[in-house]
Amino acid sequence: MVTKLLAKKRANESPARLRLDGRLPIVLYGVKRENISLSVDEKDFYKLYEEAGESTLISLEIEGMKEKLSVLIYDTQRDPLKGNIIHADLYEPDLKEKVEAEIPLVFVGESPAVKDMEGTLVKNADSLNVSALPQELPHEIEVNIEALKTFDDVICVKDLQVPSGVEIMQDPEWTVVLVSAPTNVEEELEKPIEEGEEETEIIGEEKEKEEEEESEEEKTEEKQEK
Repeated sequence: MVTKLLAKKRANESPARLRLDGRLPIVLYGVKRENISLSVDEKDFYKLYEEAGESTLISLEIEGMKEKLSVLIYDTQRDPLKGNIIHADLYEPDLKEKVEAEIPLVFVGESPAVKDMEGTLVKNADSLNVSALPQELPHEIEVNIEALKTFDDVICVKDLQVPSGVEIMQDPEWTVVLVSAPTNVEEELEKPIEEGEEETEIIGEEKEKEEEEESEEEKTEEKQEK
């Protein structure tokens, strides 16, 4: 999946002026390229960002340049109050060298342990770090939770299906998702006090008793002095 983005070189326009004109300031850089200040149509960028994310190669066409560049959206900056994107960095990778990227997880299917046993789905991650050639980076990684049939079932990194040439960097045994059993409040209340809690109560009672004895001794001493 390769998408296209049209850009113009920036001259002396301020970022604020560009945004007022509906354009987004961006910077292009790469392993073999000097930084270039550019601007793109804001609406086009938003649409492309939703489709491509930060792991899909984009065909960048710069006005005045014949060469089309293969780039990744490397980073975005958002307005702290409004939440809209106000700046972006594009990175031109070496297509012969592997890169690392965060790939979002998409959980599909329905877990029998959730549906039939009223368990709670526990996701330990929303994305995973992978290594691959830029053109082989997946847009997303599917996690089929239909395999979670009981509370003992887990889906680990090693269970995930990724394209050939893509390596997930996390520990293969690391648990991505599981289903926890429902908690019975009444049973929890009926459970006996744990040993540690009993010790705490006993220590607290002994401390109160010592404080009372010390108080009595002090009163006795005061009476004797009088």
